[in-house]
Amino acid sequence: MKGMRPDQAALTASNDLSKTDETIATIDAMVDGLNDHDIDNMGRFFSEAFRWMGNAGCGTKNGLKEFQDNWQRPFQAAFSEKVCIDEARITQGEWCAAFGRQEALHSGEFMGIAPTGKRVEIRYMDFWKVVGGKIVDNWVMVDFPSVMQQLGVDPFNGQGWERFDTPG
Repeated sequence: MKGMRPDQAALTASNDLSKTDETIATIDAMVDGLNDHDIDNMGRFFSEAFRWMGNAGCGTKNGLKEFQDNWQRPFQAAFSEKVCIDEARITQGEWCAAFGRQEALHSGEFMGIAPTGKRVEIRYMDFWKVVGGKIVDNWVMVDFPSVMQQLGVDPFNGQGWERFDTPG
């Protein structure tokens, strides 16, 4: 790349490193709340005006109510017996990143797919910003194409790049 370079890591430029323990405690408690399926009390962990920014198929939720009504409730209606398992977390200051999986039962309609009763693994990555003990921003990637494949639907119509993978 020639010429001017884009600014890098602008969102973490003023990260308050003294807040690491507070961020860890907030995320630990929030994941426990998710595993308790305590949708109505998520305000303990998320600010009222927080932003949830997901990938295609997930959408963007502005504020706690949109997150509860347009993500948590539909997700739980589609997938019961859901357990969230963060496999790794990295926390620095006001920021925490995690990846992991949710294990659940497909018990309601999902992406137009009728309930199958199959157990699925739902892979995700999250980046949270915590201010004053509450999540104010949450960038999310949820692997819905993999979930669809587990339910017998190929969202890529045979054109997924897995076809280039070396067998084995």
